[in-house]
Amino acid sequence: MPHHDLVIRTTTEDDWREWRALRLEMLRDFPLAYGETLAHALEVDEAGWRARARRGTAPRQTSIVAIEGDRWVGHMGGYIPDPTSGPVLVGVYVAPDHRGDAAGVSRLLLDAVERWALGYGDTLRLEVHEDNPRARRFYEKLGFTLTGRSREYELAPGGLELEMIKPLR
Repeated sequence: MPHHDLVIRTTTEDDWREWRALRLEMLRDFPLAYGETLAHALEVDEAGWRARARRGTAPRQTSIVAIEGDRWVGHMGGYIPDPTSGPVLVGVYVAPDHRGDAAGVSRLLLDAVERWALGYGDTLRLEVHEDNPRARRFYEKLGFTLTGRSREYELAPGGLELEMIKPLR
């Protein structure tokens, strides 16, 4: 189903209130996916949220949202961890009522992140928790494959973050 009033754009500092609301929604939905606890996010002050929203216009990072009407329905971000590594996809979220829509929100968000990532490398990496099979299947549908590399997830309940990679064209 096409989303005629769907806008895909980068965030700016002025979006801090909407970005805060979306981030809290993300953390309530599936906290294991974001490397941050809801309790921590609830303690972030206005300056902190302004800084996070500014990532959409910052060098070496991006923050892209999907907005339908006046409702924020999705987010994907990216950043370059250090000068020797390529782009990493982070903060992936699509509202439950917009999931499974192959031509919709997730595809448009990923297309925007991939356009950004092409400026920094020829692959896009991400990490997904081993206990999040739904997300892993979603990433596989979008062209990501497991690399075999993993690291410890730093928050409770622990476990492993599995690395996935996708070639960019």
